[in-house]
Formats: sequence, structure tokens, C-alpha cells
Amino acid sequence: MRLDKFMKVSRLAKRRTEAHEALEHGRVTKGGKPLKPGYRVTPGDELEIHYATQVLTVRVREVPLRVTPGIKPGALYDILDVRKDETDWL
Repeated sequence: MRLDKFMKVSRLAKRRTEAHEALEHGRVTKGGKPLKPGYRVTPGDELEIHYATQVLTVRVREVPLRVTPGIKPGALYDILDVRKDETDWL
């Protein structure tokens, strides 16, 4: 599954377009390197997501094969760290 779609399905982003824009601006990284919207998410990936006021580090637990109403967004990832963002992205 594409990273922008995974972020929407897992509710790490409200809309896929928001996830896409964040990825285009380098606000989602893996191992310190920015990811592209088409990055294929796999279980075990550790992603660092820079929101407006905080940085969220998550480990992907599961990637659904398809999107169904029965998917529990919180079950798709584990939160590893939450900290205040000191970077000015504007």
C-alpha cells in the first residue's frame, strides 16, 4: 500500500491529499530520509511524522490488503514516541 493511502487509512492524516502534501514537503521520514507518497509501506517500518506542533514516531504493525469498514486504525501501528516539534516548517 502507498504511504499516503496508509496514512489516511490509519488516520495518521485526515485526508489523503494532506498526507500527500506532507510527504512532498519532507515531513515524513524513515531513518532520517524523507519519503515519497508512493513509498510501499511494510510491517516493521518506523516512520517519523512531523505535525505542526509535535513529532510522532510510529512502527507499522500491519498493512491491510484492502480498505474495509472493519479496519481498526489504531491496530495498524504502534506509537513509539511523541515529542514537541521545535522545527518551524512554515
